Amino acid sequence: MGKADKNTARFWHRYRKLSPTVFALSLVSFLNDTSSDIIYPLLPAFLALTLGAGPFVIGLIEGLAESVASILKLFSGYLSDRFGNRKLPVFIGYSLAAVVRPLLAFVTSWPQVLFVRMADRIGKGIRGAPRDALLASTVSADARGLAFGFNRAADHLGAVVGPVVAFLLLTYLAVDPATPTAREYQQVFLFASIPVAIGLFVIVFFVREPKKMPALEADAIPPKLSLRGFDSNFKRFLAVIALFTLSNSTDAFLLLRAEETGVAPAMLPLLWMALHFSKVFSSIIGGDISDRIGRKTLIVTGWVIYAVVYAGFAFADSEWQAWTLFIIYGFYFGLTEGVEKALVADLVPEKKRGTAFGFYNLAFGITVFPASLLFGLVWSKFGAAPAFLMSAAISIVASGFLLTVSARKVAQE
Repeated sequence: MGKADKNTARFWHRYRKLSPTVFALSLVSFLNDTSSDIIYPLLPAFLALTLGAGPFVIGLIEGLAESVASILKLFSGYLSDRFGNRKLPVFIGYSLAAVVRPLLAFVTSWPQVLFVRMADRIGKGIRGAPRDALLASTVSADARGLAFGFNRAADHLGAVVGPVVAFLLLTYLAVDPATPTAREYQQVFLFASIPVAIGLFVIVFFVREPKKMPALEADAIPPKLSLRGFDSNFKRFLAVIALFTLSNSTDAFLLLRAEETGVAPAMLPLLWMALHFSKVFSSIIGGDISDRIGRKTLIVTGWVIYAVVYAGFAFADSEWQAWTLFIIYGFYFGLTEGVEKALVADLVPEKKRGTAFGFYNLAFGITVFPASLLFGLVWSKFGAAPAFLMSAAISIVASGFLLTVSARKVAQE
């Protein structure tokens, strides 16, 4: 057996050793993202073309919704540490998504879209940190990158299937798929709660919590909702994440930019699908590589790719360029999303992980809203190119600061 064959065999052997809960949570992520991405790639065009919302309003909606989700993750993560229960908030968060997403079929103005998106993201805020802490607790330290990478790959696979479903539905329902009416968009949105509802059954019957955590014991000191219990290295990492996120505005702007380069509205779901094919591939290998060569190297590489892609969008003027940049953009996610979460688990002890993931998401949340708002404002005032170049510059600066963070694993308490 050659070296390549041995590496491939080792790679798949590691995947087969992942816990059943990792696979169950990944299936839930797949179903939820299938649901979400029936909606998401169509939403910017729906807002702009049928409800008259401009770039600033789109940035307001997506930025505010994601900020609310990120702030809630702090409290849900802390409470999952405090009460020793990760599974319940995961179930509640996905349940809320199943209830509110179909409401987009009945909106008539952009403030109503804002309300629905915020309610949906509240569900994400409730489930996010507890789910990541639960995932980390089911695998060994040398397989965390693999587990988070697999989970993100499943999530992105849902984002491949979702746009295909949206494309087929829009093609079938619309009289003219190139210029869908508001009602035709909304008929597609109505189908979005079905996959996530199926995911609720998976959570109930197949997701298992390992064991009660020390915080539940009578003589244990309960965790605190404070950064004082974390070392300076973890705090520095959070500050760098917040800085990078200031460059990371909503992807709705990328879809809007793609439309400007000539991508037809009916093709946007397929463009979104191509992006997530790239995410699936890179996430599967990215987490595994991070277990072997280190998390920080991959994150810095991913952030540099992000900067290159945004600089490319500043000057893109044709449809093929938009497709190429979207595919390259997927590698940024594969090299960073799961790897950043695995690094959080490396930097803190197990009994504080829910709170740590909460602060990680808060660091993202405090700048994601200003990022989208600022990007939309710069685009509206000065044009798309300055907005994209601004984001590229911020991400390069953040990459430099990340080099000052130590990636060592802490001793578990």
